[in-house]
Amino acid sequence: DINPDIESKDLGELTGSTSSGTKIHSTIESIKNLDEVDIAVLTTSSSMEQIAPQVENILKWGIPIVSTCEELTFPYKSNPELANKLDKLAIEKNVAVVSTGVNPGFLMDTLPAMLTGVCKEVSYVHVNRFQDAITRRIPFQKKIGAGISLEEFESRKLAGTLRHVGLTESMQFIADCLGWDIDHTEDVISPVVASQAIETEVMQIPKGFAMGVRQVGTASYKGEEKIKLVFEAAVGTGTSYDEIKISGKPDIHSKIDGGVHGDIATCSIVLNAIPNVLKSSPGLKTMKDLSIVSYVQ
Repeated sequence: DINPDIESKDLGELTGSTSSGTKIHSTIESIKNLDEVDIAVLTTSSSMEQIAPQVENILKWGIPIVSTCEELTFPYKSNPELANKLDKLAIEKNVAVVSTGVNPGFLMDTLPAMLTGVCKEVSYVHVNRFQDAITRRIPFQKKIGAGISLEEFESRKLAGTLRHVGLTESMQFIADCLGWDIDHTEDVISPVVASQAIETEVMQIPKGFAMGVRQVGTASYKGEEKIKLVFEAAVGTGTSYDEIKISGKPDIHSKIDGGVHGDIATCSIVLNAIPNVLKSSPGLKTMKDLSIVSYVQ
């Protein structure tokens, strides 16, 4: 961690537990016995461009990586040159690099793609992820724009700082799994507006202000819409669920009532991915290359 205030501190001290014997370092070079490191868990950025130098630096030491970088989950369409560069470097070092998470990484891409495995034909994939963000951590609530004015929401949206990162990568992942050469993708962001004042333990949202974000991604193949992903996260909606609808032979409808808690699921899938990343063939991999089951006891 590059934060100078926690340099050399014990990890246990930061997590409120007893001493762990694990110290915080600001650079990988300052870590002793790097040859004994099994894997790196890289959770620093959502941006492919920003995280690539960090991936390269870790790979120099021949260390496999599991990351949570959203744009790294399926970068072959959005950033093919950089993806191929990292793939070649990982192969050269004989280790695997995988980025995963609950979304992208599972709920809106890997899971629907897996469900198509029982279909003779697939014509359309529609995924809904609706979250009442009142149960999520405060940084997430702020990230989705809860409590800000609609003017501020629009300003942040235009600046690119208010959005769910990875919706396009999820659509491209599904299309790749189904052999669809996508012609066009669209990602539309809008606020979820409070129809009445909302008060929680940590914030007050006036009527007419943003409760959160709604993001709709669509992908077309041969001029026809084939994929639709709807992501909505807002404080105080009272509704959470994850839903997959596949049109094909047969039609598939799967719904997780109450939804999957994103914070718990992200930590879990990263940890559960580690054994398979360690066993994987070298290169830049996607979730299509791994079979994730629970290894965490």
